Amino acid sequence: MVGLATLFTAVFAQPTPTQAAEKTYTFYTDVGYAPFEFADKNNKYVGIDIDLIHAIGKAEGFKATVKPVGFNAAVQALEAKQIDGVIAGMTITPERQQKFAMSKPYYPTGPVAAVKKGSNIHSLKDLRGKRVAIKTGTAAADYATSIQKKYGFTTVTFDDSNNMYQDVITGNSVACFDDQPVLQYSIATGMKLQIVAKPETVKYYGIALNKGRNDDLLAKINAGIKKVKADGTYDKIVAKYLGNGTVASQQKKNAKTQESDRSFFGLLKENRTTLLDGLKETLYLTVVAIVCATIVGVLIGLLGMMPNRLARGVSTTFVYIFRGLPLLVLALFVYTGIPSLTGTKIPAFIAGIVTLTLNEGAYTAAFVKGGIDAVEIGQMEAARSLGLPWRKAMRYVILPQGLKIMIPSFINQFIITLKDTSILSVIGLMELTQTGKIIIARNMEGFKIWTMVALIYLIIITLLTWLSRWVEHRVNN
Repeated sequence: MVGLATLFTAVFAQPTPTQAAEKTYTFYTDVGYAPFEFADKNNKYVGIDIDLIHAIGKAEGFKATVKPVGFNAAVQALEAKQIDGVIAGMTITPERQQKFAMSKPYYPTGPVAAVKKGSNIHSLKDLRGKRVAIKTGTAAADYATSIQKKYGFTTVTFDDSNNMYQDVITGNSVACFDDQPVLQYSIATGMKLQIVAKPETVKYYGIALNKGRNDDLLAKINAGIKKVKADGTYDKIVAKYLGNGTVASQQKKNAKTQESDRSFFGLLKENRTTLLDGLKETLYLTVVAIVCATIVGVLIGLLGMMPNRLARGVSTTFVYIFRGLPLLVLALFVYTGIPSLTGTKIPAFIAGIVTLTLNEGAYTAAFVKGGIDAVEIGQMEAARSLGLPWRKAMRYVILPQGLKIMIPSFINQFIITLKDTSILSVIGLMELTQTGKIIIARNMEGFKIWTMVALIYLIIITLLTWLSRWVEHRVNN
């Protein structure tokens, strides 16, 4: 009886499948849109949106993985069905409701204009003939565009809020448009801007999902929003970042505790671990990509040297296409374009490696062909006259000589690949450039952080340049 009781208890005490494994959904967010999403002094992502989606998940029994990639990249990833949703201070608009399944509203907002502190711009009428900064894909940008003719200003577009704000502070643009709570928070934490116009319309933020999903995620999110508002969790989250209705007192206090030393070396000490993590990702991307690109480039280059018209045509076409495409366009095509067509998700890291492999492989193929062509033509003729077939002549006679010529180009391509990894920040890879963006989104110290990032790149590239010269010297002597 004891044995049966024990067995009965063991069987019926096991968690049900629903209890055993909570469903995990992936949400993308912006790299910096305080107080909704931003990195704190420990470079951990926090904010109203981050806390809210986790609270909704807890209320509805699912887990949310939130990744900062930038607003534009997040929206494109959602369009390509690479992710489950976007929570990034995303205003609910008719256009977005046509493309995406938008949740119930969770926060009121409205676009406003801000100018440099002390500016002589006091209203929208003063913008006539001036340049205004906007952020890609935002409702505030749409609002600015809609009134552009009325007030007679021109616009310049940025991918992140910090660069947009800095463009105004440096005087390149006289004003910028952004959502009111975000601008209020930025101003309260030290951004030298001032708001010059109240929002003409009040809109609301929502969480965006793919339309036509065959699960109940939208229903869960809507139910979760209702629950966290009803039980007071929502009010606690908002108060945590915005205080009791006021931004300035709460956030100025936070700013002082978060950034005690804003000198160059103080910021370097505070962010060195994060910068090193970004550097590690950059080097990892570079090494994997250069290995893949070298293999592809050598094969395509050799195809271009074969005594076969089809093989040469394939080689020429490959080099022509992938050397001609801008790397940014290629990255977005691989990461968002192909999944949109095929419905198959491509992880950001894989998309980055494929992008670099195709682009750098095309350049590698070009200098492989050049290196082989640089070998005196009489070498091949002599090898063939001795009875060696084309492949053996290429393998034992031409390639050993051509490789000596190519080695400096291989190392130079490694340097180029290292620099090109910075473009992959557009698809959200956490390499060195993306890491810099995230740090700046928190502390707004663009000049100092970009100086650190530039110095890191410069040191690595200098070391690789010395290596290239040393190898070239050893090969030629």
